[in-house]
Amino acid sequence: MKPESMNIHLNDLPHPLGFRRVVATGFGLVTPLGVGVEHCWKNLLSGASGVRPIDRFDTRHLASKIAGQLPRGSKEQGGFDAAEWIEAKDLKKMDAFIVYALAAAVQAVDDANWASISQAERDRTGVMVGSGIGGLPGIEAAARSLERSPGRKLSPFFIPSNLINLAAGHIAIRYGFRGPTHAAVTACASGAHAIGDAARLIALDDADVMIAGGTEATICELGVAGFVAARALSTNFNDQPAQASRPWDSDRDGFVMGEGSGMVVLEEYEHARQRGATIYAEVIGYGMSGDAHHIVATPEDGDGAARAIAAALKRARIAPDAIDYINAHATSTPTGDLTEVAALKRVFAEHAFGGVSISSTKSATGHLLGAAGSVEAILTMLALRDQVAPPTLNLVSPSAECEGMDLVPLQAKSRRIGYALSNSFGFGGTNAALVFGPSPML
Repeated sequence: MKPESMNIHLNDLPHPLGFRRVVATGFGLVTPLGVGVEHCWKNLLSGASGVRPIDRFDTRHLASKIAGQLPRGSKEQGGFDAAEWIEAKDLKKMDAFIVYALAAAVQAVDDANWASISQAERDRTGVMVGSGIGGLPGIEAAARSLERSPGRKLSPFFIPSNLINLAAGHIAIRYGFRGPTHAAVTACASGAHAIGDAARLIALDDADVMIAGGTEATICELGVAGFVAARALSTNFNDQPAQASRPWDSDRDGFVMGEGSGMVVLEEYEHARQRGATIYAEVIGYGMSGDAHHIVATPEDGDGAARAIAAALKRARIAPDAIDYINAHATSTPTGDLTEVAALKRVFAEHAFGGVSISSTKSATGHLLGAAGSVEAILTMLALRDQVAPPTLNLVSPSAECEGMDLVPLQAKSRRIGYALSNSFGFGGTNAALVFGPSPML
């Protein structure tokens, strides 16, 4: 006969995500809208854009000349200066994507008050950081160096500076976090997968705390030229950069590349409650799927995306009409935006037409690739916290397929938000959806 403790039915589990409940207790943001959570959030709600002309290299030969670059300046002003986050001797060991991840992680750890902890607590704290591409600028620079001077020795830090898992590695080393150290590499879904996977590690008791998110820094000549060749980037708004990222608008012509990082401190609920941590939201659902369709294109019926969303809702154990806000993946590409619309109609049916507010914050930040999912997850939790749906900028003339949907055009919208969803999809047909609920302590 089984011990009484083994007679556990799925419906008796304390939380649908797994054996333990998972909450968010710290945020960190490095984005084109500003460095620091409140800087970024304030600018987003005010309708500001982080898209501007590229000023790091000559773009005269490129069809796309704009990007969502980090603002320069001090962190007090919402700008980014690497020297404020990383010691000069260490910067040579890191490509920019690692620097961004560290800056966001420092913010999140400080916000969660999780820096001064015991060794036992460090052993139960892990790091999961995703990136779609990793150290592309460093690879580009090294290749040009060898082209100019064949046989020239590269820096001994070349390889570790550009490896995607080194973002998580540097964060773990900085704080002595010795729990699971991992990296999700699923193109533009990387940040969302990192948060979802990290939540499951906590739910399954592999860690009590996880620092999780995504990071990307691919605004270099090689990165822009590559996406231009794929005909993925906007090219019609080089003279009006703030208007270039326009999800669902009939004049959209491609996405705008962005950069940055979003990091979340995830924590087991009782662990957070007992130490008196501030809880922003609860991770209640996580769904994944694959399209098995095409290396870059998505099926027009949105089947893969719909299945990921449905899986997240099933895990959260809520009906589709319980979702009040969706931070959509919508990147501003002609076909991709409508694929997601098709998926939302499949999952939400009549609720998709005015019952739920849907916006794309990429309209303000550009598309942060591997960092998009984590940045947007944080913005989704802030929407839940403040009961406001961020705006979709530049949405002047929505495509006919969007008729009747509340896409929050141009201005933020105050509304009741009980549960919220964040979507992320990536090349290769990889899909992720995250569902967030209010703090259990409210």
